[in-house]
Amino acid sequence: MSDFPIPVSVLTGFLGAGKTTLLNRLLKDPALADTAVIINEFGDVAIDHLLVEQSSDGVIQLSDGCLCCTVRGELVDTLADLIDRLQTGRIKRLKRVVIETTGLADPAPVLQAIMGHPALVQAFRLDGVITAVDAVNGDATLDAHVEAVKQSAVADRIVLTKADLVDDQDILVALRARLRSINPGAQLLDAQDGDTGHAALFECGLYDPATKTADVRRWLGEEAAHNHHHEHGGHDHDHRHDEHRHDARVRAISLIHDGPLPFSAIETFLDLLLSTHGEKLLRLKGIVELTEDPSRPLVVHGVQKIFHPPARLPAWPDETRGTRLVLIMIDMPEDYVRRLFGALANRPSVDTPDRAALEENPLAIAGMRG
Repeated sequence: MSDFPIPVSVLTGFLGAGKTTLLNRLLKDPALADTAVIINEFGDVAIDHLLVEQSSDGVIQLSDGCLCCTVRGELVDTLADLIDRLQTGRIKRLKRVVIETTGLADPAPVLQAIMGHPALVQAFRLDGVITAVDAVNGDATLDAHVEAVKQSAVADRIVLTKADLVDDQDILVALRARLRSINPGAQLLDAQDGDTGHAALFECGLYDPATKTADVRRWLGEEAAHNHHHEHGGHDHDHRHDEHRHDARVRAISLIHDGPLPFSAIETFLDLLLSTHGEKLLRLKGIVELTEDPSRPLVVHGVQKIFHPPARLPAWPDETRGTRLVLIMIDMPEDYVRRLFGALANRPSVDTPDRAALEENPLAIAGMRG
């Protein structure tokens, strides 16, 4: 059997980025035994395991106990079928699910399927998004396709593939800097690095199995973002986006409030943000100190207009309290987001805000300094 919820990792990357090569290598790791791999079309993916059983319903049993299955109809149906197989004993154990998206896919619908379905959210939890980027063509792909920029922007881990095929090291340095600018919170890894295996790519979620505790800093990507900030002397990254029009559309921002906030403030902030710019919110992660119960932090996690049901941690994992929200946005006015959050965070009570006025002008309620 398996422990619920089962972690789900989404493997994405543009066409030719080397997702399948990376997946094949990962599946040889004994740590990924009892993993189900969901792929779009078997014909497009050359899984190089010895197949010990191929059933007619699109599920392949691999020699090491892993499963591969095609997406038949909705992804939700495929995930529900895996749970049914587990509960009826057709699958003995299931420790993890890896979903490989098509190269052109926006990963948001995949993430929303996991986070937004009332039944699946009980059985599965989103562990993280792994995005493969081709070192040879990555720069041109990011220039040509906003989907590729989105795939990097929502990632928890970015894996640079085919770096050994690039002779000019300056190209690699520039691509790495560009990817860090798009998503300063993601860990940037090299596929050729021997350490880029199961431990580096998975366990991106809030709980760190190594410490058996919640690792908020790691989950929010604060360590990677801090390193990026330090590397560039603390300067804002906007000037490096000028030559890349798609990159300039993406922003990763942090909203921080010291001290507790009422649940109504967070609820209203998210509600207004989603109602006005929900499609532009690629991903949001956060931890909140609540006025109602400051001893137990609230965890929020959303993709566009779909949010995982808010969860409470049993206690703060470290001494750092307050509210920290990390937003990755595309074409969303950063000033509006900051003013809206500031208006609600600094308002004594937001139980009955003038929603129309606040939506039109976040400063109208709070009298917040510009």
